[in-house]
Amino acid sequence: MAQVSMTVRMDAELKQMFDALCREIGMSANTAMNVFARQMVNFGGIPFEIKSKRKDDEVYERGVQAFRNIRTMAESGQLPDLSLDEINEEIRLAREERKRKKVHA
Repeated sequence: MAQVSMTVRMDAELKQMFDALCREIGMSANTAMNVFARQMVNFGGIPFEIKSKRKDDEVYERGVQAFRNIRTMAESGQLPDLSLDEINEEIRLAREERKRKKVHA
């Protein structure tokens, strides 16, 4: 297969860190870029999630974990059944508490 050359522009400090990491794992930056390109083609897009690192990511992750724990407990019968009215009351109380916290913050 014919080889072509490609130029990539990036921040000098990022390039230094990229080169160092590539050396640590035993490949050149050129090989790493080829691996990335191959994975994009095979995957049909970028082969990993791209998201913003926000301050509230930790809060979000704790919320997701809490949801998963509650779901596991519910599936195993460890939680009492709640009526729709009881669920709505829980939501209302949680919203009131959140509003109070915002006012006092």
